[in-house]
Amino acid sequence: MMDQKTITEALSTIRDPGTGQDIISMKMVQDLKIDGNNVNFTLVLPSLNHPSKSELIFNSQGIIGKLYPNANVDVHVVAGGKDAGAPKASTPMPHVKNIIAVASGKGGVGKSTVSVNLALALKAKGFKVGIVDADVYGPSLPTMLGLQGQRPKVQELYGKPKIIPLVAYDIPVISIGFIVEPDQAVVLRGPRLAGIIKQFFNDVIWPELDYLIVDLPPGTGDVQLTLVQTVPLTGVVAVTTPQDVAIADAIKAVNMFLLPNVNVPILGVVENMSWFTPEELPDNKYFIFGKGGGETLAKKCDSKLLGQVPLVQGIREAGDGGKPIVLQAGHPSSKAFLDIADSLVASVANRNENLEPTNIVHVK
Repeated sequence: MMDQKTITEALSTIRDPGTGQDIISMKMVQDLKIDGNNVNFTLVLPSLNHPSKSELIFNSQGIIGKLYPNANVDVHVVAGGKDAGAPKASTPMPHVKNIIAVASGKGGVGKSTVSVNLALALKAKGFKVGIVDADVYGPSLPTMLGLQGQRPKVQELYGKPKIIPLVAYDIPVISIGFIVEPDQAVVLRGPRLAGIIKQFFNDVIWPELDYLIVDLPPGTGDVQLTLVQTVPLTGVVAVTTPQDVAIADAIKAVNMFLLPNVNVPILGVVENMSWFTPEELPDNKYFIFGKGGGETLAKKCDSKLLGQVPLVQGIREAGDGGKPIVLQAGHPSSKAFLDIADSLVASVANRNENLEPTNIVHVK
């Protein structure tokens, strides 16, 4: 006698070619019914012309046939609507709930430090988190996550090569730093640069995620434009120091995302290096770069200050050592990032409740 649970488990070994996720978790299999030797179910695809439709049908029939040779398997294919639970045509990553870009105007403001510690803080809160190191000219994440010298594996899926991200602290990570040598100069023009960024999203087998953090290079260049043309961003976290020069450049970076044809919400501002605190004088604050810059930027982009991070030696040492500061329970700077994560979660919830999903930017 055929068992529905056994058949469901078997179908869960079949992967969707677009996302690399199994067709059961992606809710692509619906209305599974068993009647004697007959097995019937609906396969929900983004469109009836899905390029892997035949393979998915044959693989489903084949895997059930191995379990039950006498089974008659009938697969009915439908195109998924808005609430069908199948991959949506509007995004290449329907299994990723929120894609958050971490941006800055200037280099050297600690954007990668914020990206890594924010991702780990979200992980500590119980969320499923991944990181894309999109700073292709200066990839810092391999060092900050202790992954130097490691290479991602490639797996073939329906005849196409897919990249399996590396994992650090239970967080999947992809970076061009895993592909080039540490001292190799990355020299890329627009089209090749765009191709690499698109690969990070379209050709990597990302697991189901609550948050995918994207560490951007500074400024408003090709990477930022390619990003908004590739995936629908939930929003942007802007990183700045309190310094006037940093604020001036950060406003330009933020304004790119607020352009009418881009229209990506600013989720909040993280002010890094807010004050200097010597380890031997933990209660002392020296405002080396001034005060209030983060609040100023937040007001200018009609957003909020997610939090402030002090300038302390421990943050630098932790990043260089591949064990980011947020992993050090009880450290004041660890608490700062955990609080920022709480503020970001609230900001994302408010954004998703009150604003329409962001659209991928199409350039005519």
